[in-house]
Amino acid sequence: MSRHPSPSLCELLSCANAGLPTPPRRSHRSPASEKMEVEDEPRISGCGLFRRRRSRSTSSIPRIVPDAASRLQDSLAAPRRRTGSDVTSIVPVLPPVPVVKPRSPAPTARAVANPRMPPPQTTARSNSGLMAELDGMLYDRHNASGGGHLVRASSGNVMVFGNLGNLRGNANFKNPPTEAKNNQGSLGNPMRPSPIPAPAPAPASAPAPELCRVLSRMLDPEDLKEMGNGEYKMGRFAEALALYDRAIDMDPGKASYYSNKAAALTAMGRLLEAVVECKEAIRLDPAYHRAHHRLATLHLRLGEAEKAIHHFKQSRNEASSGDMARAQALQSHLSRSNEARRLMDYITLLKESQAAASSGADFAPQVFARQAEALLKLHRHEEADSIMSAAPKFGMDEHTRFFGAVAKAYVLMVQAQVDMVTGRFNDAVAAAQVAARLDPGSREIGAVVRRTRAVAVARSRGNELFRAAKFAEACVAYGDGLSQDPHNAVLLYNRATCRSKLGHYEQAIEDCSTALAVRPSYSKARLRRADCNAKLERWEASVKDYGVLIQEIPGDEEVSRALLEAQAKLKKQEEGEEEDMEETARC
Repeated sequence: MSRHPSPSLCELLSCANAGLPTPPRRSHRSPASEKMEVEDEPRISGCGLFRRRRSRSTSSIPRIVPDAASRLQDSLAAPRRRTGSDVTSIVPVLPPVPVVKPRSPAPTARAVANPRMPPPQTTARSNSGLMAELDGMLYDRHNASGGGHLVRASSGNVMVFGNLGNLRGNANFKNPPTEAKNNQGSLGNPMRPSPIPAPAPAPASAPAPELCRVLSRMLDPEDLKEMGNGEYKMGRFAEALALYDRAIDMDPGKASYYSNKAAALTAMGRLLEAVVECKEAIRLDPAYHRAHHRLATLHLRLGEAEKAIHHFKQSRNEASSGDMARAQALQSHLSRSNEARRLMDYITLLKESQAAASSGADFAPQVFARQAEALLKLHRHEEADSIMSAAPKFGMDEHTRFFGAVAKAYVLMVQAQVDMVTGRFNDAVAAAQVAARLDPGSREIGAVVRRTRAVAVARSRGNELFRAAKFAEACVAYGDGLSQDPHNAVLLYNRATCRSKLGHYEQAIEDCSTALAVRPSYSKARLRRADCNAKLERWEASVKDYGVLIQEIPGDEEVSRALLEAQAKLKKQEEGEEEDMEETARC
């Protein structure tokens, strides 16, 4: 009979690491008994990386892990079979154990990023900061695009990139042709169990030399910059920003990296941060014309005409004649709008501030605030609210640092007035108080603070009286608030509701008409006016308002019923008028 070798070193360690039973030693068996063993007790073939026969030398016996050792101790009492020729290797025969399907271990930093597998958990990533952000971005991009594999070779920045498309601008960087699933034995310890549940046996020549060279190659910051440029051109600005940040970490003295980062921040709407990056690029290289041009464009969009003109001049050939003309036009419009505001010429203020926005100041909070202020003074409240809603939103601290406390206080003052006329009274009071803290010497802001407080108090008192069914007293309270803000649509509607309860339909209609003049889409005021007109049997006016409401709030059953009723009453009224006219003609 032929002698069969004992379990190999690779098999013992693979089974121990995976938590599987140690495979039994294969002794002299007949072909029939070997066949029965295959059918009843399937053998575990180990990781499949090594096929060499185990040596008989005692120096080759591996260190046994605790799980395997405990099983060996439990089986010492089992009978041992020994042949005449196999004298030096005495291994206890383990009892048959059922085969347990190995559980997939948690993904680690060396796991292969298979697109069919879920992304690794956060606890599996050992990196932090910008490197972790970059790694996560690249991993997510690969899984989303469905191309190539990403293999991490260390806890740092040594990676394999496959099928990255035109992200890579460096022609010297080549993709490894070997698929990641065939390179499991090349990642760290070859005895480490694979995260794939049933790995196919890999040939002994799996770790290709080309893959090893790629794994040992550090990414150059210029490569990262070129990859960021590719992402930027494809519209993936967050990915480009992460790549530029990593390039800056590796080489913080390169001005072009900061300039490119500013471009990505600008595309993401983070203009104030982009200004900081451009300034850093110019500090590193004062003659960097492209950074000057980029910074000038940012100042133009932020409404700072003088700074824009200065940096356009510093950009030399990067700036065109049109760039300088736009900056000068912005400077002129801003100057004329300041004069119009001083003279309280709000029509001119609106015109010049709109022209300033058209000249390129499309991200300037002061320009938006001037338009909203002019619209408020012209009693176009809905348009003012739309303008302030579309204005760029910056954090309190960064806005104050960049534009100054006085400029921020002005924007908050206008916002407080817009909040007040649209019924956001608590927000109005809060914004006015912050504006007063930023610019305590402004009399104009102080007057706005007093007015917003008075209106908010009057509205609260009127609401309490209305809930108590004291409609006459509530009318007086709402009137106190209207003395501070005569065109406040919310107070006008509330007073109209009280007057309607008291049967004063004419006065209620007057208040609703005033509210609708400043807020044409104020559905509550229109509904109240339609109801009051119906109470006065003014069916034509009632039908007209109900018809508008059907367009504004389609599907409202109450409005639909009221419209049908008003139409029927109007038709009956018209028929009655015709009969009266016929009788008058016969007489």
